[in-house]
Amino acid sequence: MQDNRKTYFISDFHLGIPDEKSSLEREKKVVRWLEAVRRDASDIYLMGDVFDFWFEYRYAVPRGYVRLLGKLAELSDSGITLHYFTGNHDMWIFDYLPRELGVKLYREPVQVNLGGKVFYLGHGDALGPGDRGYKFIKAVFSSSVCQWLFARLHPNFGIGLARYWSRRSRIATGTYDATYKGDDREYLVLFAKEYLAAHDVDFFIFGHRHLPLDMKIGEKSRYVNLGDWLTHCTYAVFDGSILRLEKFEG
Repeated sequence: MQDNRKTYFISDFHLGIPDEKSSLEREKKVVRWLEAVRRDASDIYLMGDVFDFWFEYRYAVPRGYVRLLGKLAELSDSGITLHYFTGNHDMWIFDYLPRELGVKLYREPVQVNLGGKVFYLGHGDALGPGDRGYKFIKAVFSSSVCQWLFARLHPNFGIGLARYWSRRSRIATGTYDATYKGDDREYLVLFAKEYLAAHDVDFFIFGHRHLPLDMKIGEKSRYVNLGDWLTHCTYAVFDGSILRLEKFEG
């Protein structure tokens, strides 16, 4: 990271839901945030579920999102490094964004060193104990067989079907439980504490839970959840020594 430059972390836009109007307003707000941070950003980490649904056919991708994709391309061309972690809603990103935008794509959590601090980064889905039903579904959807079968559907039908179900999800209908469940029931907190038993980490940063959190979980370790942009519009910024969880536009 260059001197006086910052690293930004942001997650869970879920563009596409619950309807085109509110999704477009959210997309424009994200673009305003990207324009605001470009002045001092060295790296921007997009930590998953940017889109509520995404699938790349060989010659087609979901329509829309041109404002976001154009801004990301602009930032990438200006020298800002973009990192993209696939989430549980956009796991079917393949090579389109890396080729068009130059993003570095990650499908699994990674451990990186930034400014002498150790960061453990990931979207956060399927980590920790429990949630076996989802872990099974993720394994199915991550399989090349499932992806090949879905690609056989015409884009008009395949993307249309996915958007139909997407707009009836708990996140789209506002019934997703984003309250803190307690230290013994928060899977990501439990995962981070277990990981600390064998590794030295300064910061764990995840998305997925839609709940802004900044917690001390060890003698020198913090767990940060980035929240979302459906409700909170929160993000994290690291200036080389201090990590802060902040809110955009109030």
